[in-house]
Amino acid sequence: MFGAHSWSPSASHSALWVVLSAFWVSSANGLESQTPDLGELLKVQAQVQSQLSHVSRALVSVESDDGAASGVIVSPDGLVMTAEHVTNQPGRKLKLRLADGRQVTAKALGLDRTTDAAMMRIEGDKKNWPHVEPCRDLREARAGTWCFALGHPGGYDAKRGAVLRVGKVIKQMANGLQTDCILMGGDSGGPLFNLEGEVIGIHSQIWAGRDQNVHVSVAPFLRAWDALSKSSVVRSWGSGVGGWVGLMTRRSKQGELEILEVAPDSPAEKAGIKKGEIILTVDEEKVSDQPQFSEAISSRPSGSVVALQVRGKSGERRVTLKLSTRPEVEP
Repeated sequence: MFGAHSWSPSASHSALWVVLSAFWVSSANGLESQTPDLGELLKVQAQVQSQLSHVSRALVSVESDDGAASGVIVSPDGLVMTAEHVTNQPGRKLKLRLADGRQVTAKALGLDRTTDAAMMRIEGDKKNWPHVEPCRDLREARAGTWCFALGHPGGYDAKRGAVLRVGKVIKQMANGLQTDCILMGGDSGGPLFNLEGEVIGIHSQIWAGRDQNVHVSVAPFLRAWDALSKSSVVRSWGSGVGGWVGLMTRRSKQGELEILEVAPDSPAEKAGIKKGEIILTVDEEKVSDQPQFSEAISSRPSGSVVALQVRGKSGERRVTLKLSTRPEVEP
């Protein structure tokens, strides 16, 4: 099963390709390459193979005018977890390609514009869709643990089938996971599994570096399950279980954290922060992407005072503000 880059399908998995990433673990000095021993690889191989037949049936390819993406069915009645940037808005109709090649229609439900979490539901009366279970306890998804990713990079391909990547968690964040399971275009919205076949994340951000793959964890899905399944839009800028700052951000092409939106009457607006400015640090700690910023904010309770270093048209400045509580979801 394991090879330097790919594995030729066997008779038992005739429509599946696997990529084994280089492995990384967190250390005090950053990321270090680590080669697992043969015994560990064989054990992981057996665990992954024992789950593939079941979990691959729940994988779907999303086909729309925006391009190819992925998703995973997580309930018998056709509830699908995917990424917010795949569905874009509640009520949208999307075509899904099932593992056996059949095409069905799904309706976009709720989404979380901060964490990139979203749900869809397959239309029709069928109540026995092949599905997998989300992990209810993410404490074990810590740096160094094994995981595997499924998806349809480039879109559904009946001859090739799904693509499997096996790797490790590099970092666990408030609402995300960073792994070395290399993602490609079309993987967005696809599932990240633990070795028990439970969904621990949904593919979100795809970067060039093999260690820069970011997945929305199941945490925001579980936290807002009812809201998402009822087609609500969650707007909890600076999300997490802690305080709220009132900013929606994204990583720019220059690798900086750009402010996309400032919530009305939020701590950020009251402090004079503007759309288009760049966030450089939170309490003097450098941040360069949304998961880092989300973790920095969510780790501080409401009422905490934080200092942001931002850069705008007039140069850099230091802004001090007090975090408040998160707003309710928008129906």
